Amino acid sequence: MTMPASDQTVHYGGSEESGRPLGRSIKRGMLNRCPHCGSGKLFRAFLKPVDNCAACGEAMYHHRADDLPAYLTVVIVGHIVIAGYMMTDMVWPIPLWLTFLIWTPITLLVTLLILQPIKGGVIGLQWALKMHGFGGHGDSDDEYEIPGRRR
Repeated sequence: MTMPASDQTVHYGGSEESGRPLGRSIKRGMLNRCPHCGSGKLFRAFLKPVDNCAACGEAMYHHRADDLPAYLTVVIVGHIVIAGYMMTDMVWPIPLWLTFLIWTPITLLVTLLILQPIKGGVIGLQWALKMHGFGGHGDSDDEYEIPGRRR
């Protein structure tokens, strides 16, 4: 007997749990909301996540976004600024000092506007994929086999 298409659920990574959809978790994180419940705040300061969600109690202190949000921000801002500069330079050739005067504040503003949502999205990604303690286990050295490490 086959199920109707609307009743079928796709599970990633062989998990039987369907409560952590990847897209929804990333979207909630990018909206600076808890990836679990979607209602609690994800950040207590500009780039400092809360320890636990105020609404559902989900622990956020153990996330490890590291440098990925910064790398993604550099790639996105670089494409926006370089494309914008090249398009405007083709239409209105202006002196280099004026170019810096215009594009430096735009670069800083775009960077500040997208850095926090990108970090939230990375935290949502980690939560959805049960990375770095979000799956009920920690990141201790005992859990992973490190090649070349003596015990």
